[in-house]
Amino acid sequence: MKKLLLAAMMTAVLAACQSTPETQEPAGVEDRAPKAPGPTTTPIPPGGIPGTAITDPSKDPRLKDPANTLSKRSVYFEFDSDAIKVEYVPVVEAHAAFLRQYKNAKMLIQGNADERGSREYNLGLGQRRSDAIKKRLVLLGATESQVESVSLGEEKPVCAEHDEACWAKNRRGDMLYGGEY
Repeated sequence: MKKLLLAAMMTAVLAACQSTPETQEPAGVEDRAPKAPGPTTTPIPPGGIPGTAITDPSKDPRLKDPANTLSKRSVYFEFDSDAIKVEYVPVVEAHAAFLRQYKNAKMLIQGNADERGSREYNLGLGQRRSDAIKKRLVLLGATESQVESVSLGEEKPVCAEHDEACWAKNRRGDMLYGGEY
């Protein structure tokens, strides 16, 4: 009888411990496959030529229009600095928007320094300046593959005088589009 009672108790305990399996909804699957690229032609914004599409970014008239921010291609820096001045942020933002619009556009940024400092130091400073512009462009939506940054150091001055006004013109990053370099 004890054995029978013990077996019944064990069965009751095991039955009480048994849980019913919970049914769980399957996890959703997120599609992260790259989407097919859209058309490579982009119409000129309002004020442009109606009904005309531009496929070659270098043909966009905004790049040569002096009234347009895109015609400004240089970002100037303070002495011994690679920080983009606030006054040049709109220029960088406009070029980032242009690169987002034309996914096939390529840009070369040439970092420059004035003649003060050693050749090696100026090459490094020019590279930091061009990298600062590239980083801002990429943060604003351009792709890494669209933008290349190089340093020219002090090798490509726009002014040859030896005073602060001239040195300020040489502390810059120049943005060039494919076909311009």
